[in-house]
Amino acid sequence: IIEAKRLASRCNSINELRDVVKSFEGCEIKKTSTNTVFSDGNPNANVMLIGEAPGANEDIQGIPFCGASGMLLDKMLRAIDLDRTKVYISNTVFWRPPGNRKPTDLELDMCRPFVEKHIALVVPKILILVGGIACYSLLDNIKTISKLRGKFHTYTNQYMSTSITTAAIFHPAYLLRQPQQKHLAWEDLKNIREYLNSNS
Repeated sequence: IIEAKRLASRCNSINELRDVVKSFEGCEIKKTSTNTVFSDGNPNANVMLIGEAPGANEDIQGIPFCGASGMLLDKMLRAIDLDRTKVYISNTVFWRPPGNRKPTDLELDMCRPFVEKHIALVVPKILILVGGIACYSLLDNIKTISKLRGKFHTYTNQYMSTSITTAAIFHPAYLLRQPQQKHLAWEDLKNIREYLNSNS
């Protein structure tokens, strides 16, 4: 974790950070994964999404949110006039945990300096945390996503001088399993669109 902080603090660009993350050997799950899943989309976008951990499809393709949950995320973004050319996407950990298990606290802690620096380099207008693990890791909050969604939060970290408006939304994989929650997801997306419209 100390090494991750040291490396992250030295990065002055997204490309530098990508190279550092790709060559970082401190996280055990890297050894069992195929690819480092760093980001997708437009690094100059006003909207940054942080997901949870790469799954099997992401690990193979090296891109966050592909497969069924990625298709649903793309659909959700399209519903509020966004797509991958207008958003930037990353995760709380960069490698797939074996068997798609949840990342451990140690894995989240080890990747967090890189995630924090990533957000500080992008400086989005709004940060969207996708799923419970992203909220747990970055809002440092014991509340469930059901309690965190539906309102805006402020996020800052050690590499930032200002805070960023932050929204929490259900993970598309969860919505595929619990389609009855889609109406809540739609409310959250409309709030995000409203925020973007009034802060453009």
